[in-house]
Amino acid sequence: MIDEIQVENLALIREASLVPARGLTVLTGETGAGKTALLSALKLIMGERADKSMVREGAEALRVSGRFYFGGGNAAAATGGEDAADQSKGASSAAEGNGGEAVSASDGERELVAMRRVNAEGRSRVTLDGEMASVGELTRAVAPSIDLCGQHEHQRLMKPAEHLRMLDAWMGAEVDEVFHSYQQAYDAAKEAASELKRVKAAGEASSARLDEARFTLRQIDAVSPQPGEYDELSAELSRSEHAEALATATDAAHAALSGDGGALDLLGGAISALEGAARFDASLDAYVGSLREAGYVLEDVAREARDYRDGVEFDPELLAEKQERIAAMQGLMRSYGPRMEDVLAKREEAAELVSLVDDAAEREAEAQRTVDEAEAALADAAASLALAREKAAPRFANAVSAQMARLEMGSAQLVCELQDLPRESWTRSGSQAIEFLFRPGAGMQARPLARIASGGEISRVMLAVKVVLGQSDDVDTLVFDEVDAGVGGSTANALAEVLADLAQTHQVLVVTHLAQVAVRGEAHYAVRKVEGGDVIPETKLQRLSDEERPAEIARMLSGDATEASLAHAREMITGARA
Repeated sequence: MIDEIQVENLALIREASLVPARGLTVLTGETGAGKTALLSALKLIMGERADKSMVREGAEALRVSGRFYFGGGNAAAATGGEDAADQSKGASSAAEGNGGEAVSASDGERELVAMRRVNAEGRSRVTLDGEMASVGELTRAVAPSIDLCGQHEHQRLMKPAEHLRMLDAWMGAEVDEVFHSYQQAYDAAKEAASELKRVKAAGEASSARLDEARFTLRQIDAVSPQPGEYDELSAELSRSEHAEALATATDAAHAALSGDGGALDLLGGAISALEGAARFDASLDAYVGSLREAGYVLEDVAREARDYRDGVEFDPELLAEKQERIAAMQGLMRSYGPRMEDVLAKREEAAELVSLVDDAAEREAEAQRTVDEAEAALADAAASLALAREKAAPRFANAVSAQMARLEMGSAQLVCELQDLPRESWTRSGSQAIEFLFRPGAGMQARPLARIASGGEISRVMLAVKVVLGQSDDVDTLVFDEVDAGVGGSTANALAEVLADLAQTHQVLVVTHLAQVAVRGEAHYAVRKVEGGDVIPETKLQRLSDEERPAEIARMLSGDATEASLAHAREMITGARA
């Protein structure tokens, strides 16, 4: 969801700030005032390709900055479409006094601040939350949350790959279980096929590879090292090789502690002396206690040193055996290491290859049975998923067509065309291709949406689809351009009502020439081009206050703010709020 967009030096815009409402925001102005530049700003912050011609004449670079909130659910529905928080800081002078209010974050929403700068040479720089980023990262971060709904925009409705996601989103819980089962079956079938391929490849291993594996297996099994044995044997060997030194050292330690005149005898003398003196000064008892504790420790160490000395054995034959075995293991580590873990892993790899070849027929048959069972389960899951979608597709199409009729598009209809795919074309999304088609009138041929000529038609079809999707849609913000092309009379009123309904579940921005739509806006921006003689013309963006709106609505109604048109404008604004 868009919190704020700031634009500098883009086309005729010197400086502008847009703070849309959570619900419906309308942008109005004379043709050629610069509304297209605002849409260009949105495209840039969504990651679309930049053009140096976009930079305002005389400026070094253009900049578009935006603050967005993601992941908090549908905020428009949760708040009833009302604005929140105070006016966003940093609004440009072009928007001063507009009464704009920031969207502000709801519980669970994540804030993102994005900036894109394009210099006069066409080079682009991007930052996300103050960190340098690529245009691709910008696209992935921002574009999925916004749909630009116009004749030539890159929108989801124009991409057949998105139609399946829209249908599933609309079905909700109705498809969740069968879709999850299908994906599990698809993953299992893919894994089984991969295992069969591996088994076959191993069974077809070249004789050179097989001979090498058998040799490796013989070499390692001749030594038969066990996990952890090398480290344990290294420690034992060190003690065995230095048995005499260890025995001598522990014997000397024992003698120094408990021999005649040793530490324990001297300690005993010190204790006796202090005990005698303690009769005259009781504070010396503390020293006596400490020395007794030290004596216990020295007695323990002396005893353990004696036991260690007595346990030292020097066996030349056993030492030779250990040296021979560790040398054999070190030889394996030089060939297959450098670590003993690598040797053991190499042994497992060689054993697996030999086993696969030796038992190739049996293993391949078993892997093929697993594939057959997985494919059968996948076919059943695909059939269940296809059936659920086939039942839902006409209902979804009828619901959208009903909204299209509400928009007074006559007998025009949306058609959901489902086509079964060959097994090799199945994906994790299903076994069918789904595409939305447009039928302009009864008895006419349905055609892909991408081939609809009228920008107004495609925008209204998108509007109808989004209304039907409601809160199940994963796009937060919808931007409509040309949605009112060729619309007037009662159709204008119907269009305004549908847009207001859509604003209960989405943040909606509409570029409009219709007063009926403009009066429904929770935020109303006027776009004007200011001529300055020899000075380059400038596009100004101003959020209109409640007192300023009637004059703009009157201009849209009659081209001028007469008493009659102002009265009519006030009446329309009051009626829209009722």
